[in-house]
Amino acid sequence: MSDCLFCKIAAGEIPSSKVYEDELCYAFYDIAPQAPTHFLVIPKTHIGSVSEIAPENSGVVAHIFEVIAKLAKELNLESYRVVSNIGEQAGQSVFHLHFHVLSGRDMTWPPG
Repeated sequence: MSDCLFCKIAAGEIPSSKVYEDELCYAFYDIAPQAPTHFLVIPKTHIGSVSEIAPENSGVVAHIFEVIAKLAKELNLESYRVVSNIGEQAGQSVFHLHFHVLSGRDMTWPPG
């Protein structure tokens, strides 16, 4: 999607602080972190949100969760939260599937 912020980040058109990259996904640090460790993991292909996950794209989502587990181990995150907001009312501001990974502080509910 040509006007999608996260598509542009994944393509290297907009700079980011990369955590990880492979052929299917890209991880980068959040520009407004809500915890000492706060990064996002996104698919390189455009998927609008969790509500658009389907049999033809669910493999990339499984891969993203494998990457999250790998990165958590590499970053020595013993405890962390994974969040995906779906829709404006839930707090989604970029309509490209992304998973926030937060760690390094006590997590409260609601997050913030």
